[in-house]
Formats: sequence, C-alpha cells, structure tokens
Amino acid sequence: MTPKDLRGKIAIVGAAESNEIGRRPDTSVLALHAEAAKNALDDVGLSKSDVDGLFTAGVTTNQLAEYLGIIPRYMDSTTVGGCSFIMHVEHAMLALSTGIINVALITHGESGRSRVGVGGLGVPPNSIQGQFEAPFGTFGPTTMFSLPATRHMHEFGTTREQMAEVAVATRKWAAMHPMAMMKDPITIDDVLSSRPICWPYTLFMCCLVTDAGGAIVLTTADRARDLPKPPVYVLGTGEAIEHNMVSAMHDMTTSEAAKVSGGAAFEMSGVKRSEIDVAELYDAFAFTPMLALEDLGFVGRGESGPFVEGQRTAPGGDFPMNTNGGGLSYTHSGMYGMFTLIELTRQLRGEAGERQVKDAKIGIAHGPGGMFAAASTLIAGNVVP
Repeated sequence: MTPKDLRGKIAIVGAAESNEIGRRPDTSVLALHAEAAKNALDDVGLSKSDVDGLFTAGVTTNQLAEYLGIIPRYMDSTTVGGCSFIMHVEHAMLALSTGIINVALITHGESGRSRVGVGGLGVPPNSIQGQFEAPFGTFGPTTMFSLPATRHMHEFGTTREQMAEVAVATRKWAAMHPMAMMKDPITIDDVLSSRPICWPYTLFMCCLVTDAGGAIVLTTADRARDLPKPPVYVLGTGEAIEHNMVSAMHDMTTSEAAKVSGGAAFEMSGVKRSEIDVAELYDAFAFTPMLALEDLGFVGRGESGPFVEGQRTAPGGDFPMNTNGGGLSYTHSGMYGMFTLIELTRQLRGEAGERQVKDAKIGIAHGPGGMFAAASTLIAGNVVP
C-alpha cells in the first residue's frame, strides 16, 4: 500500500468550536476541549460512545478521556506545537484505514488569555533554550518568529507594507465571521502605525491571545456517506520536524519541515497547486503564511511579498486565504492549527455563510509547530479527483 491508496478513504464529518471563544475566565482547559468535542459530535449526529480513537495536544489523552467519560481503543497525544492537530489527521487516517478504530475525535482547548489552570510562562535556565537562546535576548514567540521575517527582508527585499497587506486582508474575512474577536476594518497605515512589538512586527501583525476550543470528527468514507453532513475527504497529508530551537533552522528564509510536509501532501493527493480553491495557513504573525506560500510551492522563494500585494488574499481576491479571519483577527489560543481544520471543513461543505468561497472544492490547511520547528499539511476536498 502507498499513501496514494489512502486518498479519499477517510473523511472529516464533524467540526466545531467551543461554545464561546475569546475570554473565558470561568472555563478550564478541559472544559474547552469538552465543549468543542460535544459540538463537533452534535454536528455530525454522533455521541461520545461512538468515539474509539482520541487525539489531542497540550493535555494528555489520559486526562481528556477521563473528563469526557470515554474509554478509547486508540489514543495519540503528539504535541509539537500549533500544527499538532493537523498531524493528528494523518495519524487518525492510518488508524481508521486499518480498521483499528471507527470514529476519531481530535480536540483542542487552551486558556491562552485567562490562563485558567495553566502554569507560569518562562524558559527554565537549565533547558536547551535557556542555555543557548535565552541568554541572547529571545523570549517568547514575538522575538523568535521575527527572525525568519527579518532575514527574509534582508535577502529578498520583503517589506513591512507587504506583511501589513496580510493583516488587512485577514481582518476583512474576520468581519464576516460571527465568532471573530476583531472585526473593525483596518488599513495598511493602521497596521504600520499600531504599537511596535518586536521588529518588524507591530501589534496588528501579531496574533490574538484568546481562550478557545475546537474539535473535528473523522471516520471512513464509506460510513461518512450515511451521516447527515457532506463529507470532506482527506486527499493528502504530510508532517515533518526540522529542529527544536529557531536558531537551529537550516536556513532562516525557508522551513525544510514545511517543504517536506507540503510535498508529501501534494504527492499523495495528486492535486496541483492551481487546483487549490481555498487556503488556511497558520498565521501566528503576518509573515508566517507568507513563508508557507513559498514552502508549499504556490510561489517561488522570495516571491510571497509581491504575491500578497493588492489584497490578493482578501475577499474577492484570486487566492482566498485564512477565510475565518485567522489567528490575527478570529482567534488564537496558542496552538492555532485546529481552527484551520474547522474553517477548511466549513468552506468545503459550503457552510461558511457570507465568507463562503464560491465553488470551493479542494483546499489546504497547513501550519508550523513551535518556532518553525515542525510542520504539517492537509489537502482535503468535497470530491475525490
């Protein structure tokens, strides 16, 4: 059996967020998982007793299974950062396709803003990062995600104005999402003049910090046809890990892990880049999806800046990207990858309402894990080419 033999054999059949996203100071991390799990199962008309495969990151499957009151036959707590949930789709696909499980539940919950039950922030001085990065001034994502951006600017002439294009376009999508946190329109000048955070990023180039949960449900394509919602078929998947510390990137202007994961997903799917109708690309910062455009092969190296100019990724543009408003304007609890999957599912089902991309048949969800350390890619469709 080859990866191509698995194309279209597994489908996403349920997807939902927690009851509310944004500020949830009265809600624990596990409760956010549980809300999203119930909503995703309700979305497809299944119950928790149907779930025999449990996948999550951040918390362990031990904790989550106990909280949900289920005894899964198969479980996976792979945690590599924000793209973990996209990775879980590949892992669930393998378990489902071999008949080990029948229904897979992938959940996310994070109290990123309220910090309910969450430990303190900081880098232990005896950790790898504490010894070899923190002493040189890096602390937290803003100082680490900025390094590839500044190097890209140096090598290719990428500008802050081009990054601002991404933030403006994403806000336009968020204005049409009922659950998005930030909906007021912004301009490129607004982005550039917002409070500086860490060069080259200003406030509006940085993701939100929220409390949120999300979940998706998968099963075999054969079973999916008997369920109430249109199936979203898994056409291609990929995952890879390149390094641990951002300072160990092989090249600051490209993610080798993203090129491996994206290449694997496109190879398995048989889909051409030109056939992608909608793209959900992790946007912890405005530059993050720009690098993904290059690493996934939509544009050449150094070409993402000119590509996003003229609001190309905004509503009405010819490359719809981050149609839920992304981590920049919709929600970002810390590990954002789950929300690329939820939005991709809705777009391919035709359930995105005012922000629906017309005739969307095939789409991609992709993201990094950690500081460009890992990557995972999913190509899905409402048809199997």
